[in-house]
Amino acid sequence: MGSRNSNRASLGPTGHRAYAIGDIHGRLDLLDSILAKIAADNAGRKPARTTIVFLGDLIDRGPQSAQVVERLLSYRPAFAKTVFLMGNHEEVLLRILAGDTDILSDWMRFGGAECARSYGLDPVNLECSEPSSALRLLRRSIPQEHLNFLSGFADTASFGGYLFVHAGVRPGIPLAKQAAQDLRWIRAPFLDDETDHGRIVVHGHTISEEVDERPNRIGLDTGAYWSGVLTAVGLEGNERWFLQTGDELDAKPEPARVANLSEA
Repeated sequence: MGSRNSNRASLGPTGHRAYAIGDIHGRLDLLDSILAKIAADNAGRKPARTTIVFLGDLIDRGPQSAQVVERLLSYRPAFAKTVFLMGNHEEVLLRILAGDTDILSDWMRFGGAECARSYGLDPVNLECSEPSSALRLLRRSIPQEHLNFLSGFADTASFGGYLFVHAGVRPGIPLAKQAAQDLRWIRAPFLDDETDHGRIVVHGHTISEEVDERPNRIGLDTGAYWSGVLTAVGLEGNERWFLQTGDELDAKPEPARVANLSEA
């Protein structure tokens, strides 16, 4: 996808560049592809202090949640700092592992079965188990290193005139007072709102066939787990451009806290 100038001058801090990646949802193949595209794109531009922001929902739905987490917890590119944001799917898994088994069946229906399978568990066996037994199986199968990684995710990250979040913001509420629940889960009140939020909000969470670019927000969730299209945006000064996974990876799988980027 091509580059374009935004309608606000110097949105990004001088000398800095940021890339944001939409919902990965267990697609390791697409993750590897987009990371390679970002590395190549960054190398082709003038030197800058670069940050890569992952907008959350690394896990569930796709076939390789465990492998995506393993890949990213050790991802240390020489050219960029990394920032990870909490998605609603990470939140749910962490709540379950903390003992909230009441939401276990919902998690299994909305992508948790694929996540469990990626950790070597049989989803049918897990669903047939008593909640306490299912919890023990999950805790035994998911490495503590993975949980520590997911638990450390932030809720927002700022970059000049941009704000990165997973789902969106509550209109009319100051950005500094947004609730984590909204940042990770909100849809209609945010998606339908056309007012200026003070920053352009870059988000995932809600699937659209193409990048959902509006004057006050940019939606990057292009349904990677089923569409084969994982999207990233590059931001520098008053310019923005988009990168997407290519046709060679478009085969669909079988169904089955605040970080300030300008200080990087």
